[in-house]
Amino acid sequence: MRALRCVLKTPALWVGLLFAALLVDMQALQPLFAASFPAIEPGVFDRASFIELFLSHLGLVALASIAATIAGVSLAVFVTRPAGRDFRTIANMLATIGQVFPPVAVLALAVPALGFGPRPTIVALFLYGLLPILENAVAGIESVPQALRDAGRGMGLSPYQLLRDVELPLAAPVILAGIRVSVTIGIGTATIGSTVGALTLGTPIFDGLAANKLPYVLQGAVLVALFAIVTDLIFAALTRRLEPSSVK
Repeated sequence: MRALRCVLKTPALWVGLLFAALLVDMQALQPLFAASFPAIEPGVFDRASFIELFLSHLGLVALASIAATIAGVSLAVFVTRPAGRDFRTIANMLATIGQVFPPVAVLALAVPALGFGPRPTIVALFLYGLLPILENAVAGIESVPQALRDAGRGMGLSPYQLLRDVELPLAAPVILAGIRVSVTIGIGTATIGSTVGALTLGTPIFDGLAANKLPYVLQGAVLVALFAIVTDLIFAALTRRLEPSSVK
């Protein structure tokens, strides 16, 4: 019973339930939108189901985030090794360029090469999400105490075993924090993919802006915000689980 009460007090649960309810049955709010915006028909976006929009949005963010995580952590490992320290400035510069370029500019440059659809969006999300992961991964690996590294070497661990069994586990909370920032930013940024033909939760927003239908803008914006909040709360819970017990 105590465990059930703890679960019911979890903010992620209630926000997640609200998010799921709106995805599944936004039409239940049709009377509210009809009363608030009588001149707009239909009051609820119906070009595609919100579940379809969410799954497409989720897929874009997931693909870009997985690619950015693999690239960011791999680069961090490389530049924190003796053989790669000279390349650290270059790696940071390249990641910073990807962050500085607005996603809209990346889309504009990617569309001629990749065409309309989800691919330019994935490229933009990848470049935009790489820097937080790289920076946190480098910080996390470098924060591992030298005494622990020396102890691992003294136990006969190879460089690979030292990385796998000592450095990455201890750096995991910091790395996850970078992934959390990257994914949360990606969820909001992915909405602009609808401007180049990708199906996202931003589709109702841009359709609503184009047709002057405020309810569509509100519906898309609320769902994107709830999606980001739920994701951030899930990452916060995962981060707490990875922290050493002395820190919790």
